[in-house]
Amino acid sequence: MGLVTWGRTGLAGNGAGPGSRSIAKAIAALMAGAAAIALSAPAAQAQQAAQPANQQQADQKKKAGEKAAAEATLLDKILVISRTGETAIQSLASASHVDQEQLDRRMATTPNEMLLGVPGITVQADARRVSSSINIRGLQDFGRVAVIVDGARQDFQRSDHGTQSTFYVDPELIKSVDVIRGPTANTYGSGAIGGVVFFDTKDAADFLKPEETWAGSLTGRYESNGKGWTTSATGAYKINDNWDVLGNIVYRDYGDYKNGGGDTVAGTGFDVLSGLLKTTIRPTENSELKLGWVGSSDGWTETSGGVPANDVDLKSNTFTARYNITDDAKSWLDLHINASYNRTNLDLTTLTAQNRFDPTTGLPVVLPAGSLSTFDVGTTGIDIWNTSRFETAGVAHELTYGGDWVGDDVDTGGSAGGDSFYTPSGKRNVSGAYIQDKLTWEWLEVIGGLRYDNYSLKDDTNETSGDRVSPRITIGVSPFESAGLAGLQFYGTYAEGYRSPSLTETLISGNHPAGVSFPFLPNPNLKPETGKTVEFGVNYKQNDIIEGGDALRLKAAYFNNNVDDYIDGVTLSPFDPTSGCPFGPGIPICFQYQNFAKAKINGFELESVYDAGWGYAGLSASIINGHTISYEGERADLATIPSSQVTAQLGLRFLEDKLTVGGEVQYNGKPKGNPVAKDFTLVNAFASYQATDNLKLDFRADNLFDVKYTNPLNGSTTAVLYEPGVTLKLAATMRFGG
Repeated sequence: MGLVTWGRTGLAGNGAGPGSRSIAKAIAALMAGAAAIALSAPAAQAQQAAQPANQQQADQKKKAGEKAAAEATLLDKILVISRTGETAIQSLASASHVDQEQLDRRMATTPNEMLLGVPGITVQADARRVSSSINIRGLQDFGRVAVIVDGARQDFQRSDHGTQSTFYVDPELIKSVDVIRGPTANTYGSGAIGGVVFFDTKDAADFLKPEETWAGSLTGRYESNGKGWTTSATGAYKINDNWDVLGNIVYRDYGDYKNGGGDTVAGTGFDVLSGLLKTTIRPTENSELKLGWVGSSDGWTETSGGVPANDVDLKSNTFTARYNITDDAKSWLDLHINASYNRTNLDLTTLTAQNRFDPTTGLPVVLPAGSLSTFDVGTTGIDIWNTSRFETAGVAHELTYGGDWVGDDVDTGGSAGGDSFYTPSGKRNVSGAYIQDKLTWEWLEVIGGLRYDNYSLKDDTNETSGDRVSPRITIGVSPFESAGLAGLQFYGTYAEGYRSPSLTETLISGNHPAGVSFPFLPNPNLKPETGKTVEFGVNYKQNDIIEGGDALRLKAAYFNNNVDDYIDGVTLSPFDPTSGCPFGPGIPICFQYQNFAKAKINGFELESVYDAGWGYAGLSASIINGHTISYEGERADLATIPSSQVTAQLGLRFLEDKLTVGGEVQYNGKPKGNPVAKDFTLVNAFASYQATDNLKLDFRADNLFDVKYTNPLNGSTTAVLYEPGVTLKLAATMRFGG
């Protein structure tokens, strides 16, 4: 039985809405019902017993202990993203894992809910809930965080207020999520100075029971806030012992939700059709090939001033091929080859005539109803690596070496004054090669690595390129042998990462399209960013602490990240002769992406869990601060710093683990200098009941006390967006197979 990762559903502000009392009563009734079921467990167990009660209890306790010890916690699960097959608790880095059980419990509609409370992670989604941007340790957008689905980089970007670099994946298709924070993740691709988030989709082998050759399931779910419906169907078939296939289709239809104040938030409704096809082929005993497709067709309405302005149609398709060959008899061979192609097309159609400014002249124009703006972003990727294991003079080596390449092809178009004009077309290529050796000798581990990065980007008139070598060194020690301290490990890391400028940061031009007119200035002389992180951490792993079979896991880390030549948007004045800002027809300013001397970000993260089989408790925390420093030494708040969070979770298991009841409490602290955020606390509750082998019921209440709050990352947008108020979710899943 797995354990929880840590949670957030958003930020909070104040008070319960007028309808919250009746909702709270309904919640109380549902939870009381769950408690009544739990209290009936002794009677049910007594009817099952054909042996003395004491003996049965002893056997059950032993069984629960063995199960807990065998499966332990989420921190003991192997990271799919790992190059060397290690678990989060073994990793000398800040790593987290979210498994299928946790995703089911979250009943997630958006990626934000999938990553609830994972330390150091915040998801910005604004009103377009189906599009998400991930923030790790205060860094996001333009590739600072590598978002990967089945090995495919998600590099879609659209210039806009709010989120910039977004991705589209339905939580129903995902079986696990791995997170690595900081530039120690630079073996997973160029530019990930913030970290990596890897979404792994479902496999037939995870769905089929050992004796089955086919299986299917149907899920229906209702959400009270926005009156949303989700329907999902999954089918899997084992062609033979070495070949299986799986398909999944999901449809969601959601209306506009209400915030904690009881007000409807316009433009938050959406409908989305998503699908997954995946086949796994095992050509030999030691090799495996996975071929997959993940796609979605989304639609929603964008608003301006609360009035519908644009109809949005989005189609995203990801194709992946992953091959690996691992031969225990050949310790030098653990080869992985990944190839992928992702393409996202977004069409924006104006619903009413809009007053705009011509992108070239800055003069007023009317954008007629029915005008079309198009965004077409294609990303091709190749990733190859091998790990060789050997020993020299009593020292064990895991030598990993490989290379990767990602190419972005951006094509935008549409009417003058349309939004797509401000997302420049062009091509960008980033590539790299690396070597890393993990040396282990008794109580000492040392990881040393080098990565070489190269990039080039161009459009019809501009071209730029660059390269760099980035080092990493990590030292871990396990100095104790006594029973209580044998699982205690300390580590320290210095790592660097390299991010090339994006097409938008380098090439954006033209005049601001609406409201007021002012020019955007391209900057082909942008320097790449270099992330330099120092991190000190501790891992602790211990079993049989209070009772036989229980488990305690803890990871904590302090980090200090200096991002040299940090890129951010600045406002220039035409009255400054050195700014290069011309006097235009609008207000006397210009906007341009420029380098700062650095961004300085530091913080503390904690992830811990105790599991005794009959229940679990977890505590996680993320405390973060950050600012920028200009080349002139001027200090300013960094707008991408998220809330500091502390999340506590508690779950109890009854009826031989068939019923799980629990909740989450999360405190969110206002980031320094944020103009819209407030401190707030969220409370969630859940219950999951495996009624029979073929029927599962799930219930969840998010934002139980109907708190009105906003995500501080949306503070730089044109209007304050309040997150959903109390939301009740009820789902049933029927499964069949043979």
